[in-house]
Amino acid sequence: MTITLSDTAADRMRSFLAKREKGVGVRLGVKTTGCSGMAYTMEFADEVDAGDTVFEDKGIKILVGAKSLVYLEGTELDYVREGLNEGFKFSNPNEKSRCGCGESFNV
Repeated sequence: MTITLSDTAADRMRSFLAKREKGVGVRLGVKTTGCSGMAYTMEFADEVDAGDTVFEDKGIKILVGAKSLVYLEGTELDYVREGLNEGFKFSNPNEKSRCGCGESFNV
């Protein structure tokens, strides 16, 4: 069971964490929302919560709560630029489909 980062995503997270000057890593999760049912969440983590699973890839700690872990297993996080847009992109082998706008997914 793993969650991994591309080199680009790791570099970007490292930069964000350095500018922030605090925190133990990044927390990934899912929430119920959108037209397909679920959406990804990502936020800075200042501490490890009880029940978190902690992954480390390329020097970045990735924290995932127990309820989200089953949905994120095997996910790779990348940082991409597409035209004028840029941001983190989840490549999740558990996704069955995505909504037309790309904001939500189902498993």
